[in-house]
Amino acid sequence: QVQLVESGGGLVQAGESLRLSCTASGSILGFSVAGWYRQAPGKKRELVATITSSGTTYYEDFVKGRVTISTDNAKNAVYLQMNSLKPEDTAVYYCNLKLWPSSYWGQGTQVTVSS
Repeated sequence: QVQLVESGGGLVQAGESLRLSCTASGSILGFSVAGWYRQAPGKKRELVATITSSGTTYYEDFVKGRVTISTDNAKNAVYLQMNSLKPEDTAVYYCNLKLWPSSYWGQGTQVTVSS
């Protein structure tokens, strides 16, 4: 069983940056895909970015060019560097880790961007 804990959220102004961290309670070696999702009030949870164990990344168009997803296997961590934040980025951000045969979620971290 792996537990994920997100951190790094907060209140920032438009144009500023945040680095979200997702730390696993156990080793993430052997994971297939790690991802960040977000859910704004009244909206469905949506994908933000993913990274495979081989380092292949994917970004949704609404964050492409502004965010970078990365992992640090030694620290059992997944990161999301977010730059040029916009008010529409306001949401709870969740980390997901697919480690066969399970898919794990963190509890989320709030990101609020003021205009």
